[in-house]
Amino acid sequence: MPTLTLLRHGQSEWNKENRFTGWVDVDLAPEGIAQAKRAGELLRERKISFDVVYTSYLQRAVKTLWEVLAATDKMWLPVTTDWRLNERHYGDLQGKNKDETRERFGAEQVQIWRRSFATPPPPAEGDASVPDERYAGVAMPNGESLKDTLERVLPCWEQVLKPVLAERNVLVVAHGNSLRALAKFLDGMDEDEIMKFEIPTGVPLVYELDGSLKVLDRKFIES
Repeated sequence: MPTLTLLRHGQSEWNKENRFTGWVDVDLAPEGIAQAKRAGELLRERKISFDVVYTSYLQRAVKTLWEVLAATDKMWLPVTTDWRLNERHYGDLQGKNKDETRERFGAEQVQIWRRSFATPPPPAEGDASVPDERYAGVAMPNGESLKDTLERVLPCWEQVLKPVLAERNVLVVAHGNSLRALAKFLDGMDEDEIMKFEIPTGVPLVYELDGSLKVLDRKFIES
């Protein structure tokens, strides 16, 4: 039976500063590097195997994956990056402090933007595109809901992850909301359930799947 392991990147510099990050390519904080190393050690200790690895285009996820591969002695595995695994785009909130945003808009509104399924944050003014060759040909988002994020993650699941899982174990290192979107789909969560569901930084979430890729078991791996 195949295993799908989802890992949210370790704490980033903006996680540490309590800022909305989204598609801004923020680096890992030292604490995040330690979390990534520990995640790899836990996977090795628990003998949770993976044969194929995927990550987003953002360095906090890519560098987390590097630490996991080093800790599991799998640096030789090829890495596939896919922009569809990027974090949700937080529009006008990107770069803003979360506490200051709550003071301005109210805690209830910010919680809706952060955790609801279908309500996007306000878009950024002007051109939200990123002048980066990574995204050539990509229709850049500007303020995504979790529903919007799921709509770009699902084609990645259908076209990339699902065919591979038919034969091999997979590790995906990505972001809180792109992984929440995938978890909502895999677990069939409703909108109330996904609003309460959180994936901590640096904690592996392991799915055991049957031959039809239906979920048999799901568990966080913590020390």
